Amino acid sequence: MQRYFINDRYTEDVPVVITGEDYHHIVRVMRMKEDDRIFVVFPDHSSAVARIETISSDYLEVRVVEWETETKELPVKVAIASGLPKGDKLELIFQKGTELGADQFIPFNADRSIVKWDEKKAKKKLDRWEKIVKEAAEQSHRNIVPAVSPPVSFKQLLTLSKQFDYTLVAYEEEARSGEKGNLSKALSSAEDGQSILVVFGPEGGLTEKEIDLCRNEGFLVCGLGPRILRTETAPLYVLSAISYQLELMR
Repeated sequence: MQRYFINDRYTEDVPVVITGEDYHHIVRVMRMKEDDRIFVVFPDHSSAVARIETISSDYLEVRVVEWETETKELPVKVAIASGLPKGDKLELIFQKGTELGADQFIPFNADRSIVKWDEKKAKKKLDRWEKIVKEAAEQSHRNIVPAVSPPVSFKQLLTLSKQFDYTLVAYEEEARSGEKGNLSKALSSAEDGQSILVVFGPEGGLTEKEIDLCRNEGFLVCGLGPRILRTETAPLYVLSAISYQLELMR
């Protein structure tokens, strides 16, 4: 069944009204009819199976049939901070990172970022990013849509890092030197409900200065195995490792 995020809070015994793009997708793309069923997710992250009761010319009404009880979210909140990469790599990180359970995405301007943020195109770009994560959250049956922030400076990123329980930064030089314990160390001690920020560089990686600034702020500097991963691959590696350690191994 298809999954849709609802903007309005659930009110008992009141049909849920769906309009806009979701209405179009249900009626025009999926060609659903009355009595068909979908999943709906409310702003409080509760989700349920709902039956389509009425289809009008520009809206439809559904009614909750059965509430979902199984959680679909990682036991910890993971924020992925990516140095702005070239092309559509960031969109790939958003899409696949959402499927793998990321809670938040924070792009940032790294010293080696070639792409520069264009304020004139900011709203259009953010709208696209938010649409990508919403669709990925629906596809992967998430109960939340991850937050996507506009790009921040590296200094702003360090300030934001203070709100997280664990802060990690991936660095290829650590991988080359054989470091392989810091990621496992952090995940072994992380408790349900805590938050983790993981920082990744752009194509050219992070500079030694940026790594030193992270160390000064208490970041754990991590290698991600013996192979050097692309900027769009490394976040997916870490999210997969988090899922394995905190979901499959517990």
